[in-house]
Amino acid sequence: SSSHTLALSLLFLSNASLFGLSLLSGRLHPGQVALLALFPGSMFSLWTLQILHDLLHGSLLNKRQRTFLGVKRNKFQDALLFWGSMPSIFGYYLYLKYGHLTHHKSLGDAQSASLKQLFESDQKDFEDGDVLFVAHRMKLKGETGPTFTIGGKDVTMSISKTGFNAWVDGRPLRNALAFATSFTYERFMLAINDVVVAIMGRNYFFPNKPQQFHDECARYCRCAVAVRGMLWAISGSWKSMLFLYLSEVLWSIPPHPACAMFVTNHGSNVDDDETGNCVPSKSTYAGGWYSIFTLGTNYHCEHHDFPTIPLHRLGELRKIAPEFYRKGSGDNVF
Repeated sequence: SSSHTLALSLLFLSNASLFGLSLLSGRLHPGQVALLALFPGSMFSLWTLQILHDLLHGSLLNKRQRTFLGVKRNKFQDALLFWGSMPSIFGYYLYLKYGHLTHHKSLGDAQSASLKQLFESDQKDFEDGDVLFVAHRMKLKGETGPTFTIGGKDVTMSISKTGFNAWVDGRPLRNALAFATSFTYERFMLAINDVVVAIMGRNYFFPNKPQQFHDECARYCRCAVAVRGMLWAISGSWKSMLFLYLSEVLWSIPPHPACAMFVTNHGSNVDDDETGNCVPSKSTYAGGWYSIFTLGTNYHCEHHDFPTIPLHRLGELRKIAPEFYRKGSGDNVF
Protein backbone atom coordinates (compact mmCIF):
# COMPACT_ATOMS: atom_id res chain seq x y z
CA SER A 1 0.00 0.00 0.00
CA SER A 2 1.12 3.57 -0.62
CA SER A 3 -0.16 7.12 -0.19
CA HIS A 4 0.92 7.95 -3.76
CA THR A 5 -2.03 9.90 -5.22
CA LEU A 6 -3.25 11.51 -2.00
CA ALA A 7 0.10 12.49 -0.49
CA LEU A 8 1.75 13.75 -3.69
CA SER A 9 -1.24 16.02 -4.26
CA LEU A 10 -1.05 17.27 -0.67
CA LEU A 11 2.71 17.81 -0.93
CA PHE A 12 2.18 20.02 -3.98
CA LEU A 13 -0.65 21.84 -2.19
CA SER A 14 1.43 22.37 0.97
CA ASN A 15 4.56 23.64 -0.74
CA ALA A 16 2.67 25.80 -3.23
CA SER A 17 0.67 27.29 -0.34
CA LEU A 18 3.81 27.97 1.71
CA PHE A 19 5.38 29.62 -1.34
CA GLY A 20 2.34 31.78 -2.05
CA LEU A 21 1.65 32.71 1.57
CA SER A 22 5.30 33.63 2.04
CA LEU A 23 5.00 36.09 -0.85
CA LEU A 24 1.71 37.43 0.53
CA SER A 25 3.33 37.99 3.93
CA GLY A 26 5.53 40.68 2.43
CA ARG A 27 2.46 42.94 2.26
CA LEU A 28 1.10 42.17 5.73
CA HIS A 29 1.66 43.48 9.25
CA PRO A 30 3.92 41.20 11.35
CA GLY A 31 0.94 40.37 13.56
CA GLN A 32 -1.04 39.25 10.54
CA VAL A 33 1.95 37.21 9.39
CA ALA A 34 2.01 35.44 12.76
CA LEU A 35 -1.69 34.58 12.48
CA LEU A 36 -1.21 33.34 8.92
CA ALA A 37 1.67 31.15 10.08
CA LEU A 38 -0.37 29.82 13.00
CA PHE A 39 -3.00 28.68 10.51
CA PRO A 40 -2.76 27.45 7.85
CA GLY A 41 1.04 27.87 7.57
CA SER A 42 1.96 25.58 10.47
CA MET A 43 -0.42 22.89 9.20
CA PHE A 44 1.10 22.96 5.71
CA SER A 45 4.62 22.80 7.17
CA LEU A 46 3.70 19.76 9.29
CA TRP A 47 2.04 18.14 6.26
CA THR A 48 5.25 18.61 4.27
CA LEU A 49 7.25 16.88 7.00
CA GLN A 50 4.80 13.98 7.28
CA ILE A 51 4.58 13.38 3.53
CA LEU A 52 8.36 13.44 3.08
CA HIS A 53 8.56 11.13 6.09
CA ASP A 54 6.28 8.70 4.20
CA LEU A 55 8.58 9.02 1.20
CA LEU A 56 11.59 8.12 3.34
CA HIS A 57 9.92 4.94 4.60
CA GLY A 58 9.02 3.86 1.08
CA SER A 59 5.27 4.19 1.61
CA LEU A 60 4.64 7.28 -0.54
CA LEU A 61 5.43 6.18 -4.08
CA ASN A 62 3.60 3.37 -5.83
CA LYS A 63 5.55 0.24 -4.92
CA ARG A 64 4.84 -1.38 -8.30
CA GLN A 65 6.46 1.40 -10.31
CA ARG A 66 10.18 1.28 -11.02
CA THR A 67 10.37 4.66 -12.74
CA PHE A 68 8.60 8.00 -12.30
CA LEU A 69 8.59 10.53 -15.14
CA GLY A 70 11.33 8.47 -16.75
CA VAL A 71 13.56 8.60 -13.65
CA LYS A 72 14.57 5.53 -11.65
CA ARG A 73 12.73 5.17 -8.36
CA ASN A 74 15.72 5.79 -6.03
CA LYS A 75 16.86 8.91 -7.87
CA PHE A 76 13.32 10.25 -8.07
CA GLN A 77 12.84 9.65 -4.35
CA ASP A 78 16.10 11.47 -3.50
CA ALA A 79 15.16 14.43 -5.71
CA LEU A 80 11.66 14.61 -4.24
CA LEU A 81 13.03 14.55 -0.70
CA PHE A 82 15.52 17.29 -1.57
CA TRP A 83 13.31 19.72 -3.51
CA GLY A 84 10.11 18.79 -1.69
CA SER A 85 11.66 20.20 1.51
CA MET A 86 11.46 23.73 0.08
CA PRO A 87 10.51 26.46 0.71
CA SER A 88 11.69 26.37 4.31
CA ILE A 89 13.64 28.47 6.75
CA PHE A 90 15.65 25.60 8.28
CA GLY A 91 13.83 22.65 6.77
CA TYR A 92 13.44 18.96 7.40
CA TYR A 93 15.74 17.51 4.73
CA LEU A 94 18.95 16.89 6.68
CA TYR A 95 17.10 15.35 9.64
CA LEU A 96 15.11 13.04 7.37
CA LYS A 97 18.05 12.03 5.21
CA TYR A 98 20.59 11.42 7.97
CA GLY A 99 18.66 10.99 11.21
CA HIS A 100 15.20 9.51 10.98
CA LEU A 101 15.74 5.92 9.87
CA THR A 102 18.54 5.56 12.42
CA HIS A 103 16.07 6.87 15.02
CA HIS A 104 13.89 3.82 14.36
CA LYS A 105 16.92 1.58 14.68
CA SER A 106 18.37 3.19 17.82
CA LEU A 107 15.26 4.10 19.85
CA GLY A 108 15.99 3.14 23.45
CA ASP A 109 19.76 2.89 22.97
CA ALA A 110 21.29 5.10 25.69
CA GLN A 111 24.59 5.48 23.85
CA SER A 112 22.87 6.69 20.69
CA ALA A 113 20.85 9.15 22.75
CA SER A 114 23.92 11.06 23.93
CA LEU A 115 24.32 14.62 22.66
CA LYS A 116 28.09 14.26 22.87
CA GLN A 117 27.99 11.12 20.72
CA LEU A 118 25.71 12.78 18.19
CA PHE A 119 27.88 15.86 17.66
CA GLU A 120 31.27 14.10 17.82
CA SER A 121 30.41 11.08 15.69
CA ASP A 122 32.47 10.31 12.58
CA GLN A 123 29.58 8.42 10.94
CA LYS A 124 27.68 9.90 8.01
CA ASP A 125 24.29 9.27 9.63
CA PHE A 126 23.18 10.57 13.01
CA GLU A 127 22.99 7.78 15.59
CA ASP A 128 19.46 8.94 16.47
CA GLY A 129 18.31 12.14 14.78
CA ASP A 130 15.44 12.72 17.21
CA VAL A 131 17.99 13.48 19.95
CA LEU A 132 18.50 16.83 18.24
CA PHE A 133 15.11 18.07 19.44
CA VAL A 134 13.92 15.79 22.27
CA ALA A 135 16.77 17.15 24.38
CA HIS A 136 14.61 20.28 24.81
CA ARG A 137 12.04 18.29 26.80
CA MET A 138 13.72 15.14 28.07
CA LYS A 139 16.65 14.27 30.32
CA LEU A 140 19.08 12.26 28.22
CA LYS A 141 21.77 9.88 29.40
CA GLY A 142 25.40 10.50 28.56
CA GLU A 143 27.45 13.67 28.18
CA THR A 144 26.39 16.94 26.54
CA GLY A 145 27.49 18.41 23.23
CA PRO A 146 28.50 20.13 21.03
CA THR A 147 31.97 21.16 22.21
CA PHE A 148 33.95 23.95 20.55
CA THR A 149 37.57 25.00 21.04
CA ILE A 150 37.65 28.73 21.83
CA GLY A 151 40.89 30.42 22.78
CA GLY A 152 42.56 27.07 23.33
CA LYS A 153 39.83 25.90 25.71
CA ASP A 154 37.06 23.37 25.10
CA VAL A 155 33.66 24.97 25.64
CA THR A 156 30.48 22.86 25.66
CA MET A 157 27.33 24.70 24.68
CA SER A 158 23.85 23.22 24.34
CA ILE A 159 20.78 25.38 23.80
CA SER A 160 18.45 22.44 24.40
CA LYS A 161 20.19 21.36 27.61
CA THR A 162 20.21 24.93 28.96
CA GLY A 163 16.49 25.24 28.28
CA PHE A 164 15.65 21.91 29.89
CA ASN A 165 17.70 22.77 32.98
CA ALA A 166 15.24 25.64 33.58
CA TRP A 167 12.36 23.20 34.07
CA VAL A 168 10.86 22.80 37.54
CA ASP A 169 8.79 19.77 38.54
CA GLY A 170 5.13 20.68 38.98
CA ARG A 171 5.42 24.00 37.09
CA PRO A 172 3.89 23.27 33.66
CA LEU A 173 3.54 26.89 32.53
CA ARG A 174 7.16 27.63 33.40
CA ASN A 175 8.28 24.47 31.65
CA ALA A 176 6.20 25.25 28.56
CA LEU A 177 7.78 28.70 28.39
CA ALA A 178 11.28 27.28 28.83
CA PHE A 179 10.66 24.69 26.12
CA ALA A 180 9.19 27.23 23.68
CA THR A 181 12.02 29.69 24.31
CA SER A 182 14.90 27.25 23.84
CA PHE A 183 13.25 25.61 20.83
CA THR A 184 12.46 28.84 18.96
CA TYR A 185 15.95 30.23 19.66
CA GLU A 186 17.64 27.05 18.44
CA ARG A 187 15.52 27.02 15.26
CA PHE A 188 16.54 30.63 14.60
CA MET A 189 20.20 29.69 14.98
CA LEU A 190 19.69 26.77 12.59
CA ALA A 191 18.50 29.24 9.96
CA ILE A 192 21.65 31.31 10.53
CA ASN A 193 23.77 28.17 10.36
CA ASP A 194 22.29 27.32 6.95
CA VAL A 195 23.75 30.56 5.60
CA VAL A 196 27.14 29.78 7.18
CA VAL A 197 27.15 26.27 5.67
CA ALA A 198 26.10 27.66 2.28
CA ILE A 199 29.07 30.05 2.31
CA MET A 200 31.72 27.90 3.99
CA GLY A 201 30.72 24.52 2.60
CA ARG A 202 31.00 22.84 6.00
CA ASN A 203 28.74 22.22 9.00
CA TYR A 204 30.97 23.09 11.97
CA PHE A 205 28.61 21.53 14.51
CA PHE A 206 29.69 18.10 13.25
CA PRO A 207 33.48 18.41 12.75
CA ASN A 208 34.24 14.69 12.56
CA LYS A 209 31.69 13.65 9.98
CA PRO A 210 32.95 12.55 6.54
CA GLN A 211 33.28 14.98 3.66
CA GLN A 212 30.26 13.43 1.93
CA PHE A 213 28.05 14.66 4.77
CA HIS A 214 29.43 18.20 4.56
CA ASP A 215 29.12 18.27 0.77
CA GLU A 216 25.46 17.27 0.98
CA CYS A 217 24.82 19.82 3.74
CA ALA A 218 26.39 22.53 1.59
CA ARG A 219 24.43 21.50 -1.52
CA TYR A 220 21.13 21.60 0.33
CA CYS A 221 21.86 24.84 2.20
CA ARG A 222 22.92 26.65 -0.98
CA CYS A 223 19.73 25.66 -2.78
CA ALA A 224 17.51 26.37 0.23
CA VAL A 225 19.11 29.78 0.87
CA ALA A 226 18.75 30.63 -2.83
CA VAL A 227 15.02 29.85 -2.67
CA ARG A 228 14.68 32.00 0.46
CA GLY A 229 16.56 34.82 -1.24
CA MET A 230 14.25 34.61 -4.23
CA LEU A 231 11.15 34.79 -2.01
CA TRP A 232 12.59 37.77 -0.13
CA ALA A 233 13.44 39.54 -3.41
CA ILE A 234 10.01 38.92 -4.97
CA SER A 235 8.06 39.84 -1.84
CA GLY A 236 10.33 42.78 -1.11
CA SER A 237 10.25 42.11 2.62
CA TRP A 238 11.89 40.10 5.40
CA LYS A 239 8.37 39.16 6.51
CA SER A 240 8.34 36.37 3.93
CA MET A 241 11.10 34.75 6.00
CA LEU A 242 9.20 35.43 9.23
CA PHE A 243 6.23 33.52 7.84
CA LEU A 244 8.33 30.46 6.95
CA TYR A 245 10.12 30.54 10.30
CA LEU A 246 6.91 30.72 12.33
CA SER A 247 5.20 28.09 10.17
CA GLU A 248 7.96 25.61 10.92
CA VAL A 249 8.27 26.46 14.62
CA LEU A 250 4.75 27.07 15.90
CA TRP A 251 3.33 23.56 15.45
CA SER A 252 6.13 22.24 17.69
CA ILE A 253 5.57 24.44 20.75
CA PRO A 254 2.74 25.16 23.20
CA PRO A 255 -0.06 26.10 22.99
CA HIS A 256 -0.37 24.88 19.38
CA PRO A 257 -2.63 21.77 19.26
CA ALA A 258 -0.11 19.77 17.18
CA CYS A 259 2.47 20.26 19.93
CA ALA A 260 0.53 17.75 22.05
CA MET A 261 1.58 14.85 19.83
CA PHE A 262 5.08 16.28 19.27
CA VAL A 263 6.09 16.57 22.93
CA THR A 264 4.55 13.24 23.98
CA ASN A 265 5.47 10.95 21.06
CA HIS A 266 8.58 9.68 22.87
CA GLY A 267 8.43 9.81 26.62
CA SER A 268 9.31 7.49 29.47
CA ASN A 269 5.79 6.54 30.52
CA VAL A 270 5.15 3.36 32.49
CA ASP A 271 2.67 0.81 31.20
CA ASP A 272 -0.64 0.87 33.08
CA ASP A 273 -0.79 -2.91 33.39
CA GLU A 274 0.95 -4.99 36.04
CA THR A 275 4.23 -5.24 34.11
CA GLY A 276 5.27 -1.65 34.76
CA ASN A 277 7.36 -1.68 31.58
CA CYS A 278 8.55 1.52 29.90
CA VAL A 279 6.40 2.73 27.00
CA PRO A 280 8.86 4.56 24.72
CA SER A 281 6.33 5.64 22.05
CA LYS A 282 2.89 7.16 22.39
CA SER A 283 0.02 8.21 20.15
CA THR A 284 -2.43 11.08 20.62
CA TYR A 285 -6.08 10.23 19.97
CA ALA A 286 -8.16 13.38 19.72
CA GLY A 287 -10.67 12.62 16.99
CA GLY A 288 -10.75 12.57 13.21
CA TRP A 289 -10.23 16.28 12.65
CA TYR A 290 -7.06 16.20 14.75
CA SER A 291 -5.74 13.31 12.68
CA ILE A 292 -6.42 15.27 9.50
CA PHE A 293 -4.83 18.40 10.95
CA THR A 294 -1.67 16.46 11.83
CA LEU A 295 -1.97 14.19 8.75
CA GLY A 296 -1.62 11.06 10.86
CA THR A 297 1.50 12.20 12.71
CA ASN A 298 -0.45 11.60 15.91
CA TYR A 299 -0.42 7.82 15.30
CA HIS A 300 3.17 7.58 16.46
CA CYS A 301 3.05 4.30 18.33
CA GLU A 302 1.40 2.66 15.32
CA HIS A 303 4.07 4.09 13.06
CA HIS A 304 6.90 2.63 15.13
CA ASP A 305 5.18 -0.74 15.16
CA PHE A 306 4.66 -0.69 11.37
CA PRO A 307 6.88 2.03 9.84
CA THR A 308 6.01 1.22 6.21
CA ILE A 309 2.24 1.69 6.60
CA PRO A 310 1.27 4.87 4.67
CA LEU A 311 0.02 7.91 6.57
CA HIS A 312 -3.64 7.56 5.53
CA ARG A 313 -3.92 3.99 6.85
CA LEU A 314 -2.17 4.22 10.23
CA GLY A 315 -5.48 4.85 12.01
CA GLU A 316 -6.80 1.48 10.80
CA LEU A 317 -4.32 -0.42 12.95
CA ARG A 318 -6.32 0.20 16.12
CA LYS A 319 -9.34 -1.41 14.46
CA ILE A 320 -7.32 -4.40 13.27
CA ALA A 321 -5.50 -5.01 16.56
CA PRO A 322 -7.35 -3.06 19.30
CA GLU A 323 -5.76 -5.08 22.09
CA PHE A 324 -2.40 -3.42 21.42
CA TYR A 325 -3.53 0.23 21.45
CA ARG A 326 -5.42 2.53 23.78
CA LYS A 327 -9.16 2.91 23.20
CA GLY A 328 -11.16 6.07 22.59
CA SER A 329 -10.38 9.48 21.14
CA GLY A 330 -10.66 11.63 24.23
CA ASP A 331 -7.09 12.90 24.63
CA ASN A 332 -7.18 16.57 25.62
CA VAL A 333 -4.54 18.17 23.43
CA PHE A 334 -4.55 21.36 25.49
